[in-house]
Amino acid sequence: MRDSGAGIGTMSFVDAQHGTFAGLGHSISDTDTGTELTLLSGEIVPVTITGCIRGAAGSPGELRGEFSAKAVGRVLANDAAGVYGSYTGGTIGQAVPVANVQEVTPGEAELWTTVQGTTAQPYKVRIERVTMTGSDPNRNLLIKVTDERLLEKTGGIVQGMSGSPIIQDGRLVGAVTHVLIEDTARGYGIFADEMYSKTSEFAESLTLIPI
Repeated sequence: MRDSGAGIGTMSFVDAQHGTFAGLGHSISDTDTGTELTLLSGEIVPVTITGCIRGAAGSPGELRGEFSAKAVGRVLANDAAGVYGSYTGGTIGQAVPVANVQEVTPGEAELWTTVQGTTAQPYKVRIERVTMTGSDPNRNLLIKVTDERLLEKTGGIVQGMSGSPIIQDGRLVGAVTHVLIEDTARGYGIFADEMYSKTSEFAESLTLIPI
Protein backbone atom coordinates (compact mmCIF):
# COMPACT_ATOMS: atom_id res chain seq x y z
CA MET A 1 0.00 0.00 0.00
CA ARG A 2 1.26 3.48 -0.90
CA ASP A 3 -0.01 6.62 0.80
CA SER A 4 1.68 9.07 -1.58
CA GLY A 5 4.04 9.34 -4.51
CA ALA A 6 5.48 11.64 -7.15
CA GLY A 7 7.04 11.27 -10.56
CA ILE A 8 7.80 12.98 -13.84
CA GLY A 9 5.40 12.52 -16.73
CA THR A 10 4.33 14.67 -19.66
CA MET A 11 1.03 16.45 -20.15
CA SER A 12 -0.16 15.64 -23.67
CA PHE A 13 -2.65 18.45 -24.19
CA VAL A 14 -4.93 20.98 -22.53
CA ASP A 15 -8.54 21.51 -23.59
CA ALA A 16 -8.76 25.24 -22.87
CA GLN A 17 -12.48 25.34 -23.62
CA HIS A 18 -13.32 22.95 -20.77
CA GLY A 19 -10.28 23.56 -18.54
CA THR A 20 -9.15 19.94 -18.66
CA PHE A 21 -5.89 18.13 -19.40
CA ALA A 22 -4.72 14.69 -20.49
CA GLY A 23 -1.32 13.14 -19.92
CA LEU A 24 0.88 10.03 -19.87
CA GLY A 25 -1.23 7.95 -22.26
CA HIS A 26 -1.22 5.09 -19.73
CA SER A 27 -2.21 4.70 -16.10
CA ILE A 28 -0.12 5.46 -13.03
CA SER A 29 0.85 2.02 -11.73
CA ASP A 30 2.54 0.57 -8.68
CA THR A 31 6.26 0.35 -9.46
CA ASP A 32 6.59 -2.99 -7.68
CA THR A 33 3.46 -4.85 -8.79
CA GLY A 34 2.57 -3.06 -12.02
CA THR A 35 -1.07 -2.80 -10.95
CA GLU A 36 -3.06 0.37 -11.61
CA LEU A 37 -3.21 2.63 -8.55
CA THR A 38 -6.47 3.86 -7.09
CA LEU A 39 -6.03 7.59 -6.48
CA LEU A 40 -7.92 9.45 -3.79
CA SER A 41 -6.43 12.77 -4.87
CA GLY A 42 -3.60 14.18 -6.90
CA GLU A 43 -2.09 17.35 -8.30
CA ILE A 44 -0.03 18.26 -11.33
CA VAL A 45 2.83 20.72 -10.89
CA PRO A 46 5.35 22.23 -13.31
CA VAL A 47 8.79 20.64 -13.40
CA THR A 48 12.16 21.91 -14.57
CA ILE A 49 14.13 19.15 -16.30
CA THR A 50 17.67 19.24 -14.93
CA GLY A 51 19.21 16.16 -16.50
CA CYS A 52 18.73 12.77 -18.07
CA ILE A 53 20.01 9.25 -17.52
CA ARG A 54 20.62 8.15 -21.09
CA GLY A 55 18.79 5.07 -22.28
CA ALA A 56 20.50 2.03 -23.77
CA ALA A 57 19.58 -1.53 -24.68
CA GLY A 58 18.21 -3.15 -21.53
CA SER A 59 17.92 0.16 -19.66
CA PRO A 60 15.30 2.75 -20.64
CA GLY A 61 16.87 5.77 -18.91
CA GLU A 62 14.89 8.57 -17.28
CA LEU A 63 14.43 12.31 -17.00
CA ARG A 64 15.43 14.06 -13.78
CA GLY A 65 13.93 17.33 -12.59
CA GLU A 66 12.86 19.70 -9.86
CA PHE A 67 9.19 20.11 -9.01
CA SER A 68 7.46 23.44 -8.47
CA ALA A 69 5.49 23.96 -5.26
CA LYS A 70 2.53 25.47 -7.12
CA ALA A 71 -0.10 23.10 -8.47
CA VAL A 72 -1.67 23.88 -11.86
CA GLY A 73 -4.30 21.18 -11.88
CA ARG A 74 -6.02 18.29 -10.13
CA VAL A 75 -5.89 14.63 -11.15
CA LEU A 76 -9.46 13.34 -11.39
CA ALA A 77 -9.01 10.06 -13.27
CA ASN A 78 -6.27 7.44 -13.50
CA ASP A 79 -7.31 5.46 -16.56
CA ALA A 80 -5.66 2.79 -18.69
CA ALA A 81 -5.56 5.40 -21.47
CA GLY A 82 -3.94 8.13 -19.37
CA VAL A 83 -4.25 10.55 -16.50
CA TYR A 84 -6.96 13.21 -16.72
CA GLY A 85 -8.16 16.15 -14.67
CA SER A 86 -8.85 19.84 -14.35
CA TYR A 87 -6.31 22.43 -15.45
CA THR A 88 -6.01 25.86 -13.84
CA GLY A 89 -2.62 27.01 -15.13
CA GLY A 90 -1.84 29.56 -17.79
CA THR A 91 -2.06 29.11 -21.53
CA ILE A 92 0.75 26.95 -22.87
CA GLY A 93 1.79 25.68 -26.29
CA GLN A 94 -0.08 26.22 -29.51
CA ALA A 95 -3.54 25.16 -30.62
CA VAL A 96 -3.64 22.22 -33.03
CA PRO A 97 -6.55 20.04 -34.18
CA VAL A 98 -6.85 16.46 -32.95
CA ALA A 99 -6.59 13.99 -35.83
CA ASN A 100 -9.19 11.31 -36.39
CA VAL A 101 -7.63 7.85 -36.23
CA GLN A 102 -8.21 7.42 -39.97
CA GLU A 103 -5.97 10.43 -40.63
CA VAL A 104 -2.93 8.91 -38.89
CA THR A 105 -0.54 7.25 -41.35
CA PRO A 106 2.94 5.73 -41.31
CA GLY A 107 5.54 8.36 -42.12
CA GLU A 108 7.38 11.35 -40.78
CA ALA A 109 6.17 13.17 -37.68
CA GLU A 110 7.37 15.27 -34.75
CA LEU A 111 7.68 14.35 -31.10
CA TRP A 112 7.38 17.35 -28.78
CA THR A 113 9.17 16.79 -25.48
CA THR A 114 11.28 18.58 -22.86
CA VAL A 115 14.75 17.24 -22.11
CA GLN A 116 16.18 20.41 -20.54
CA GLY A 117 14.54 23.29 -18.71
CA THR A 118 10.82 23.92 -19.10
CA THR A 119 10.27 24.34 -22.85
CA ALA A 120 9.25 21.51 -25.14
CA GLN A 121 11.07 21.17 -28.45
CA PRO A 122 10.15 19.26 -31.63
CA TYR A 123 12.19 16.21 -32.61
CA LYS A 124 11.93 14.10 -35.75
CA VAL A 125 10.34 10.67 -35.48
CA ARG A 126 8.90 8.18 -37.92
CA ILE A 127 5.59 6.41 -37.38
CA GLU A 128 6.44 2.89 -38.48
CA ARG A 129 3.09 1.22 -37.86
CA VAL A 130 -0.51 2.28 -37.18
CA THR A 131 -2.81 -0.26 -35.52
CA MET A 132 -6.51 0.58 -35.38
CA THR A 133 -7.91 -2.78 -34.32
CA GLY A 134 -5.50 -3.88 -31.58
CA SER A 135 -6.73 -4.78 -28.10
CA ASP A 136 -4.17 -2.55 -26.38
CA PRO A 137 -4.84 1.18 -26.96
CA ASN A 138 -1.45 2.07 -25.51
CA ARG A 139 0.15 0.49 -28.59
CA ASN A 140 -1.78 2.10 -31.44
CA LEU A 141 1.43 3.52 -32.89
CA LEU A 142 4.94 2.16 -33.28
CA ILE A 143 7.38 5.06 -33.54
CA LYS A 144 11.12 5.44 -34.04
CA VAL A 145 13.17 8.46 -33.01
CA THR A 146 15.24 9.61 -36.00
CA ASP A 147 16.42 12.97 -34.68
CA GLU A 148 20.15 12.79 -33.94
CA ARG A 149 19.89 15.54 -31.30
CA LEU A 150 17.46 13.53 -29.20
CA LEU A 151 19.34 10.28 -29.75
CA GLU A 152 22.55 11.92 -28.59
CA LYS A 153 20.93 13.48 -25.54
CA THR A 154 18.68 10.65 -24.31
CA GLY A 155 19.32 7.58 -26.44
CA GLY A 156 15.73 7.79 -27.67
CA ILE A 157 12.65 7.49 -25.48
CA VAL A 158 13.18 7.56 -21.72
CA GLN A 159 10.98 7.40 -18.63
CA GLY A 160 9.30 10.75 -18.09
CA MET A 161 8.52 11.21 -21.79
CA SER A 162 5.24 9.29 -21.50
CA GLY A 163 2.52 11.59 -22.75
CA SER A 164 4.77 13.58 -25.09
CA PRO A 165 2.57 14.66 -28.02
CA ILE A 166 3.14 13.41 -31.56
CA ILE A 167 2.32 15.86 -34.37
CA GLN A 168 1.85 14.85 -38.00
CA ASP A 169 0.87 17.24 -40.79
CA GLY A 170 -0.08 19.92 -38.27
CA ARG A 171 -2.43 17.65 -36.30
CA LEU A 172 -2.13 16.02 -32.89
CA VAL A 173 -2.12 12.31 -33.71
CA GLY A 174 -0.90 10.63 -30.55
CA ALA A 175 1.21 10.54 -27.42
CA VAL A 176 4.17 8.39 -26.39
CA THR A 177 3.33 5.59 -23.94
CA HIS A 178 6.19 3.07 -23.80
CA VAL A 179 9.79 2.48 -24.84
CA LEU A 180 11.11 -0.78 -26.26
CA ILE A 181 13.70 -1.95 -23.74
CA GLU A 182 15.78 -3.72 -26.38
CA ASP A 183 15.80 -0.67 -28.68
CA THR A 184 15.30 2.65 -26.87
CA ALA A 185 15.02 4.56 -30.16
CA ARG A 186 11.64 2.85 -30.61
CA GLY A 187 8.47 2.97 -28.60
CA TYR A 188 4.69 2.90 -28.66
CA GLY A 189 2.04 5.57 -28.69
CA ILE A 190 -1.69 5.97 -28.17
CA PHE A 191 -4.08 7.78 -30.51
CA ALA A 192 -4.73 11.36 -29.40
CA ASP A 193 -8.36 10.86 -30.41
CA GLU A 194 -8.64 8.11 -27.78
CA MET A 195 -7.31 10.43 -25.08
CA TYR A 196 -9.53 13.30 -26.19
CA SER A 197 -12.59 11.04 -26.00
CA LYS A 198 -11.68 10.12 -22.43
CA THR A 199 -11.28 13.80 -21.54
CA SER A 200 -14.68 14.61 -23.00
CA GLU A 201 -16.36 11.89 -20.93
CA PHE A 202 -16.03 13.83 -17.69
CA ALA A 203 -15.42 17.41 -18.86
CA GLU A 204 -19.09 18.43 -18.77
CA SER A 205 -19.54 17.25 -15.19
CA LEU A 206 -16.73 19.36 -13.75
CA THR A 207 -17.11 22.60 -11.89
CA LEU A 208 -14.03 24.47 -13.04
CA ILE A 209 -12.16 27.63 -12.24
CA PRO A 210 -11.98 29.68 -15.47
CA ILE A 211 -8.52 29.93 -17.04
